Amino acid sequence: MSVHSTLAQLWARADRPAVRAFLLSITALTAALLLALYSGAAAELGQLGLASTSALAALVIAGWVAVTLVPVLAKRTPLRWIGYKMEYRISREGWIYFAGIILVALAALNTGNNLLFLILSSLVAIVLMSGILSSITLSGIEMRLLLPEHIFAGQPVRAVVELENAKLTLPSFSLRVEAARTKVSSAVAMLETPVYFPYLPKNDRVQQVVPMLFPRRGVYRQEAFRIVTRFPFGFLQKARHLNLKTEALVYPSVEPTEEYLDILPGLQGALESLVKGRGQDLYALRDYLPTDSARHVHWKASARLGSLMVREFTREDESRILLVLDPHLSAAESSGLASGVATRNDRFERAVTICASLAWHFYERNFSLQFRSAGVETALAHADQIIFAILRHLALAQPLPPDPKQALMTDLAASPDLFKIIVTSQPHGSIPAPVWSSSYVVFLDDPPC
Repeated sequence: MSVHSTLAQLWARADRPAVRAFLLSITALTAALLLALYSGAAAELGQLGLASTSALAALVIAGWVAVTLVPVLAKRTPLRWIGYKMEYRISREGWIYFAGIILVALAALNTGNNLLFLILSSLVAIVLMSGILSSITLSGIEMRLLLPEHIFAGQPVRAVVELENAKLTLPSFSLRVEAARTKVSSAVAMLETPVYFPYLPKNDRVQQVVPMLFPRRGVYRQEAFRIVTRFPFGFLQKARHLNLKTEALVYPSVEPTEEYLDILPGLQGALESLVKGRGQDLYALRDYLPTDSARHVHWKASARLGSLMVREFTREDESRILLVLDPHLSAAESSGLASGVATRNDRFERAVTICASLAWHFYERNFSLQFRSAGVETALAHADQIIFAILRHLALAQPLPPDPKQALMTDLAASPDLFKIIVTSQPHGSIPAPVWSSSYVVFLDDPPC
C-alpha cells in the first residue's frame, strides 16, 4: 500500500508534459540505438548503402532528441537541490577516523597485503557514503520561523520553528537549526539557542516551539539560518545556508516599573481634578449658586452646615487623553550624542518606556486616547483601536536634536480642550507656560510634576 501511495503522490505531482517528453525521448533513443546496431550488422554483411542510411537515420534521431527534447527536460528537472551551497567541517571523531585511514593505507602500501587494501577501500567507502547520506538529508529541506504578532521587550515569547521535507521518498535525520552569523547582521542573533530535529518524515513538516526573549525595543533582523547535520556517522558536519530574511518589531516594555509606579498616583490625582462633570459618582460639594438645579442640592450636608450645598459629579463620558512624547533632547545630551560619547540615550529610553506604560494603562481602562510626537499624530479614538499603532511608533522612535522653535509645544498650546500628558527627557524650563494649564508633565530628572 505504501508503494502505491508513493506512486500516486508522484503521479499527482508529476509534470505531465515533461513525462511525455521523457517517454518520447526514450522511445526515440531506443529507435536510434536499434538503427545503429542494424547499421553495424549491415556493414559486416557488405551492404554499405543500407548501413550508411541506418547510421544517418540514427544520428538524425539522436540529434533531434538533443535539440528539441533535452532542453525541455533540463528546464523542468528539479536540480535546485544539487546546487545547494554546502559547508563542510571535519569533527574530532572524523580526524581520528582519517588518521586511522592513513595508517591503514601506509600499512597496505608497505606490505602489499590484499586484505589491508580491502579494509582501506571499505573505510574510504564509508566516508563517501557519509557525504552522500548527509547531502540527501539536507536536500529538499525548507524552513519557516513564525513569530507572534505582538512582541514586547523583556517579555518571553513563543516562536515556532518549522521544517518541511519536500522529498517524496526519503526522510531526514538529525537536523539542527541555528542562526547564521553574517557581517551585515546584528550582533544579537534572533535564534540564540539551536533547535534540534531528530527525525523529519518524508513529504511532511515538523514544528518545534522555541522560547525567545528580546531585551530591547526596536527592529531585530536575521538575514540567514543554517541547517546542520552530522548524520550518519558524525565524521563530517555538513551545513546548508538558508537566506531566510526574518524581521521582528519589538515594542517597548509595558510592565510597571518603579519609576512608572511613582508617577501614577500624581497622574491619577491630576486626572480627577480635571474631570468633574455630569456623571453618577460624587466628585465634591460646593456652595449653592442661583443657576444650579434644586435636584443637585445635598440636603443632609446643607442641614449640617446651615447653608445650601450642591453636589458635583465626576464626568464619565469625557475621559479623553492626549499622550505626548517629546523626542527632543537637551543641548547637552544632543552634543554628547553627536560626538559619539553615547550610542544609546538612557533618558530617552526611559521616556519611551514610561510613555508605552501610560498608553497601555489607558488601553486597559478603555480611555479615549490620542498620541502625538514630532511628525506623528493619531486620531482621537478608543485606546484599543490605536494602542498598537502607538506602540509601533514607540518601538521605532529615535531622539531628535533640540528644536529652537518648539513647534510641538506650540501646537499643544493651541489644543486646551484635551488633557495632555507630556513625557519628556528635557530638563525643567523647556515647557512653555501656556501648555501647563491643561497638562501633566513628566520630567525624568526630578519627581513628577
